[in-house]
Amino acid sequence: MTTQAGAAVAAAAEQPPRPKTVRGTPKWGDWSLRIVAGLVLLYLFIPIFVIVLFSFNDPKGKFNYSWQGFTLDNWLDPFKYPALTNAMKLSLNVAGVSTLIALVLGTLVAIALVRQRWRGQRAVDTFLVLPLTAPEVVMGASLLVLFLDLGWATGYVTIVLAHIAFEVSFIAMTVRARVRGFDWTLEDASMDLGASPTRTFFKVTLPLIVPGIVAAAMLSFALSLDDFIITYFVSGSTVTYPLYVNAAVKAAVPPQINVIATAILVVSLILLAAGTLYRRKRIDV
Repeated sequence: MTTQAGAAVAAAAEQPPRPKTVRGTPKWGDWSLRIVAGLVLLYLFIPIFVIVLFSFNDPKGKFNYSWQGFTLDNWLDPFKYPALTNAMKLSLNVAGVSTLIALVLGTLVAIALVRQRWRGQRAVDTFLVLPLTAPEVVMGASLLVLFLDLGWATGYVTIVLAHIAFEVSFIAMTVRARVRGFDWTLEDASMDLGASPTRTFFKVTLPLIVPGIVAAAMLSFALSLDDFIITYFVSGSTVTYPLYVNAAVKAAVPPQINVIATAILVVSLILLAAGTLYRRKRIDV
């Protein structure tokens, strides 16, 4: 033991001394990174802060552009303008219907792309990416030409179909990322125990990929509610919330626009927080 200890001490003595680290460089680099990240986040969130702040503004004219005083009257009467309310209801309706349809189609496509192998699969992958990479102006104009060639009148139906066209890609890509990490041996074990393929899908596969489906649905709903360019091409005389806001900029900008936008933001944050807490609860269990 003494010989081994002496050899260890001698080996340690022969090693060159460790270079002294300069503590200032990592510290300043760390603070610089934090400052840059904070400035970027501030730049991203300033418009949201302005929207929330001006929902409490008391403008003296038709345009809610400059701060003139604090008031709660806007929140006490958020549906003061029927045209704005109807446009918001229509946007929620379009977003809900298109998201439900695109969610079913996109989820099935994602599962098929990961689980199955067939000729033309790469072509399907390419077609899924095209709506994500193509400019919205091009896609909107193309859909308008398609609907006109088919003799369809532009309106609610064409808006829903147009939204489904780009939502399917977002949903398929999002769900596919979740399905790729799925353990398919769980399905084999379920069917070995006597479950049918349909029962296995609804009892094993679907519950495990639900987080990805929910995330895709929230993203799709938000994109549909926010879309302006594609909707502008295929809407005809139908007015959604983004179209109403665009037209209101030229005539009047009531603070109720900010109120409704803030309400949507609050609801989105509540849903996001609820989803996060639910996932943490499942992980803890």
